Amino acid sequence: MKDIIAGQLDHTVRETAFTEFGARYGGKVRDTYALGDRLVLVTSDRISAFDHILRQTIPFKGQVLNQLAAYFFGETADVAPNHLISVPDPNVTIAHRCDPVPVEFVVRGYLAGHAWRTYRDGGRVLCGKPLPDGLRQNSRLPEPILTPATKALEGHDEDTTIPDIIASGVLTANECDALEAMALGLFARGSECAARRGLILVDTKYEFGRRADGSFVVIDEIHTPDSSRYFHADTYESLLEQDVAQRQLSKEFVREWLMDHDFQGRDGQTLPDLTDAFRIEVAARYIELYERITGTAFAPDTSRYPLQRIESAIRASL
Repeated sequence: MKDIIAGQLDHTVRETAFTEFGARYGGKVRDTYALGDRLVLVTSDRISAFDHILRQTIPFKGQVLNQLAAYFFGETADVAPNHLISVPDPNVTIAHRCDPVPVEFVVRGYLAGHAWRTYRDGGRVLCGKPLPDGLRQNSRLPEPILTPATKALEGHDEDTTIPDIIASGVLTANECDALEAMALGLFARGSECAARRGLILVDTKYEFGRRADGSFVVIDEIHTPDSSRYFHADTYESLLEQDVAQRQLSKEFVREWLMDHDFQGRDGQTLPDLTDAFRIEVAARYIELYERITGTAFAPDTSRYPLQRIESAIRASL
């Protein structure tokens, strides 16, 4: 597979600029086109970390994210409704249009990543949720907790609390309760799906949108390597006892690579370039997670002209 990935390094999807599918909005990873009551979401091969879009792309990353999100939309549709209509291309989702809720609903079942760094530095409250003493990195929390973050249009997302969300007028108390219940229910289902494949869903984020009738649906992506962190279950306990890094499938190792190259998105730091060898490694890990969590082989589309393929597929689906 790494030879196939290497052959696609110069044929990735950096960005799109289609003119016939409505107004375009470019996010960190997805290019979204508003077309009446539908959205056309093109998942690119861009990768972001520390709220910065890296200059290099990752072959097949968009295909993995788009298809894995579609898989989990199907696996969780009975837990929470979602915006999915169809997937006409490996990189494309057609979805119901709705108004995004400007809050990320982050659910954490383990003390990892940002939560661990906060705890390590002495914090015992995260987004209003108390954390017990005596935990170590990657410890399982007594129960999954919701640690919401504001969804910034530019710059860094910021931790927030449910009382602050209510006070801002973004959501009512009842709406927060409903979305928290949906997020925790999705996390429980995602954890079940991961466990069946020998994985642990460590933490993840959910985004919601409001339909015209006022109802909420899950949008964006769900349980992908960009939005979630997974540990390998078979070695979790032994590595925890040794207090060493967990074997994981997530984007965290990209953040760690950047930190090793003196970048955490802080003012004055220089964004490093990813080497081709590391791009291949990142792609291989994304593909590994797809195959592990779905139980099916990843079928890469190796088109030398992916933008033309994507445009044709969208046009045929509308």
